[in-house]
Amino acid sequence: MSYTSPSPQSSRSRWSALAVLSASALMTILDGSIVTVAMPAIQRDLGFSPAELSWTVNAYLIPFGGLLLLAGRLGDLIGRKTMFLAGNAVFTVASLLAGAAAGPGMLIAARFLQGIGSAMASAVVLGILVTLFTEAKERAKAIGVFSFTGAAGASIGQVLGGVLTDALSWHWIFFINLPIGLATIALAIRALPGERGAGLAAGADVLGAVLVTGGLMLGVYTVVKIEQYGWLATHTLGFGAVSLALLAAFFIRQATARTPLMPLRIFRSRNVSGANLAQMLAVSAMFAFQILVALYLQKVLGYGALDTGLAMLPAAVAIGGVSLFVSARLNTRFGERAVLLAGLALLFGAMVWLTRVPVDADYVTDLLPVMLLIAGGGLMLPALAALGMSGAKADDAGVASGLFNTTQQVGMATGVAVLSTLAASRTEGLLSAGESRAAALTGGYQLAFGTAAALLAAAFIVALIVLRQPRPDTAPRHESSDAPAVRSGIA
Repeated sequence: MSYTSPSPQSSRSRWSALAVLSASALMTILDGSIVTVAMPAIQRDLGFSPAELSWTVNAYLIPFGGLLLLAGRLGDLIGRKTMFLAGNAVFTVASLLAGAAAGPGMLIAARFLQGIGSAMASAVVLGILVTLFTEAKERAKAIGVFSFTGAAGASIGQVLGGVLTDALSWHWIFFINLPIGLATIALAIRALPGERGAGLAAGADVLGAVLVTGGLMLGVYTVVKIEQYGWLATHTLGFGAVSLALLAAFFIRQATARTPLMPLRIFRSRNVSGANLAQMLAVSAMFAFQILVALYLQKVLGYGALDTGLAMLPAAVAIGGVSLFVSARLNTRFGERAVLLAGLALLFGAMVWLTRVPVDADYVTDLLPVMLLIAGGGLMLPALAALGMSGAKADDAGVASGLFNTTQQVGMATGVAVLSTLAASRTEGLLSAGESRAAALTGGYQLAFGTAAALLAAAFIVALIVLRQPRPDTAPRHESSDAPAVRSGIA
């Protein structure tokens, strides 16, 4: 059985559906950035130890990164709308539990449940979006709007986290998800198209699901704990080896299973493989930029939480403005590949600029230009999403969306772990050499930003060599069981 869609939707209903998908993404991204600002207040109120406090983030990241691929495939099988609604319901209930938490155990459990709900909803969003908007110009505009939501959520979260925590309490950083979640579910029931998945019998690979979920969860756990244990610790090497073994077994299983969870044919598309690799490299640099610049502002320049959020706001506005108002037009005129290369070049320039940031930086002259160059992210993100989905057939759109989100999450976790560890190591070396704390911290961040520039250069090379501008008819489309195969980059 093949994935079946309803009759084509009107233009108005498609844009209503996009608004619902964007609202769900906003809630997820808002939650990810808003928690980091409130962590000191959470630690004081609930009695977290420093080691336990990191689990307010890790407990969310591990299931989120580990379940995206499985959730994406299940969306293809049971229906992407069903998976989207279920994920938002789980996330909303988990937010209520997190806001009501009276101790560390309850909050960590609720955050784990939030990660599950986020994975369920996020994994299928791109799959729904690209099958709704099949015309190139409309699809470019829709992906631009969706990418804008990500930038808006990040910036709003950083500012709103400080405001809610100071004015009310940290509990409200979770309670704020309740009205957004309930409204999203109510609107999604009406706005999203009804469809029928291929059925569990078409791909219910239970063993594959266990292998990939276990491997990804252990992998994300290993990465997020590198900073605590170190690269060569028994803990890191042991869990890393088990993770790699499970993932290797998963790929062997997918090559031999009659109904694989992730059909390996999707990797035959240069754009699917290349976009996911380029994204992992670029996101590793960009998410670490967000974390490390915030630390630089606070630890070196002495900014407070709210001031830090406001200082980062121009970057989010630049990314959001470009993705919303500029990227779609450029993608339509010049093609996603060319726009992606331009975006990566701007981001590379921003990271190189940061390698020279001084201890006593002036915000306007030393940092504001960087925040404006970060507008390259508004070109990069929509172009990568379009290229990453361009080679997937309709039956595989969910798993392709889940794969794209998975590489994004793995890139985020890996980037933070690697660059933070490099910065910390460099800082310790400079302190031992007699440098002041501010100078040592700055030196550590400069090394991390240089590494981020190298990652972006690698992403540029991958995009230049591997990616190809998709043909106008390569957007995922729904097929009936007796319809001819859609022309795409997949053999």
